Amino acid sequence: MAERDELILANLIANRVERCPELEVLTFVSLAADGSLEEERRSYRQLWDNAQRIAYHLREQGLAAGDRFGLLMQNHPDFVEAMIAASITNTVFVPIDPRTRGAKLTYMLDFAECKGVILADYALDNLAAVEASLPGLEWAWVMDSGVPAENNRSRLVGIDSASLDDILKTEISSFEALEVAACNADDPMQMLYTSGTTGDPKAIIAPHRRFGEAACLGPLLGLTPEDRPYTGLSLTHANAQLVTLGSSLKMGLRGVISRKFTKSRLWDIARHYGCTVFNLLGGMTTAIFSEPRRDNDADNPVRYVISAGMPAVIWNEFRERFGVEIFEFYGAAEGGLTLNPCGQGPVGSVGKAPPTLELQLFNERGEPCAPFESGEICFRGADGSAPRVSYYKNAAASADKTEGGWLRMGDIGHLDEQGWLYFEYRKGGGIRRNGDFVNSAFVEKALASHHSVDDVYVYGVSLEGCAPGEKEVVAAIVVSEAVDFDPKSLFAHCRRELEASFVPAYLQRVEEIPKTASEKPQERFLLEQFHAPGAQLFTQAE
Repeated sequence: MAERDELILANLIANRVERCPELEVLTFVSLAADGSLEEERRSYRQLWDNAQRIAYHLREQGLAAGDRFGLLMQNHPDFVEAMIAASITNTVFVPIDPRTRGAKLTYMLDFAECKGVILADYALDNLAAVEASLPGLEWAWVMDSGVPAENNRSRLVGIDSASLDDILKTEISSFEALEVAACNADDPMQMLYTSGTTGDPKAIIAPHRRFGEAACLGPLLGLTPEDRPYTGLSLTHANAQLVTLGSSLKMGLRGVISRKFTKSRLWDIARHYGCTVFNLLGGMTTAIFSEPRRDNDADNPVRYVISAGMPAVIWNEFRERFGVEIFEFYGAAEGGLTLNPCGQGPVGSVGKAPPTLELQLFNERGEPCAPFESGEICFRGADGSAPRVSYYKNAAASADKTEGGWLRMGDIGHLDEQGWLYFEYRKGGGIRRNGDFVNSAFVEKALASHHSVDDVYVYGVSLEGCAPGEKEVVAAIVVSEAVDFDPKSLFAHCRRELEASFVPAYLQRVEEIPKTASEKPQERFLLEQFHAPGAQLFTQAE
């Protein structure tokens, strides 16, 4: 039989079913109530059969090519099987963080025109609360997560509901296997919402090609056939999908995927499964680094960490403490890529573009930046070809993103004399105080090293009295339950560790730092809390 085009996910799985059907390529891990590890494994054959079952019922539900359905769950096998089923039926899945609720959930399902949703039972209350505002939503399939509900879970009233578990019990022999309907790698595979840290998220129309080509990047990311990758990042985010899931499926690497990120059990999971590499995003590195030191920190099988945003100030200490190397990279769901392989580039650099891409930085005048001059990070094809980005129902944003034939990342950085890229801050998100640019990573490192801090995120607030364009430094902190919080002690620690302009003007104590599915802190919610009555704010004068 002719080899199927593996840029299409369902074809990739079908090809592997012919070659190595019983290879258990994915292991899904969750933490039981007693702290033990529970797992579900999937071979290529199991992924294919379950995807066929879901695909059959999608067709029975009346979904046609190009129709959308929501995918609202943590990292379960069912998530991946629904991805494959969408590829079989040439429908489009819309992954949504299962914590999403209220107006935002309504917006995401309605804006994408989802006809149905596949969700876990723990997200059912959120859906039930907004179903009346979703007249276009016709059906919902609910997965039993196996986690007892604290309260009776809601029932859907106006939506046709069914059990996903029952659907997955359908006898394969009861229907004719579906051929893969997706045949054009440039057709939509999914709609990926941007993080929406500053407003309503945009929906990226992501083609099959994007996932298929990224799945081939494993060797470029340093992965070998002997590696076993791990991630705790959400599959609703491009990083986990493309880096861990895609590479595992393409290379047969027996990937390990946590149901959700756990910084306290990260190394235990790596040891238990013999994981040799895992991927992180920016704020996660500081959270892991802030964990209490243990004698066995470096006793683990991990060769290296694929990091997107390792702060330079903790880079070497992270390496030495955990006995790992750092492979830094930079990119976004829309595209763009730089790589800094282990030991090749300078500490703190996010790398250089691969041979297929051209990297350029432009200053505010639209001119290419000189070395060490800050400017917007931009990409295009190495052959000069213009990038393609399509935001659903937003032609203006699509045009802005690719203005002048360049993919404009919306991030500020600089190049050194050797062409290594350094990320500085998100456009509009830098902190300038008393004329100086405040590197939030230094402040976060100092606070993370204090015994009373479990998690920290540093951002800027423009207040009355600030000079134009300047902000006060605010450190949002989660305090350890095991200590009596003493803000004076924490400010004194900051004064010892930081230069005067870096010491936060405010400590903002919060129960948790609101984060997206990709563990990116959501600054706008912290700003709302900062200005809300009853906010727990502390200054040095108190």
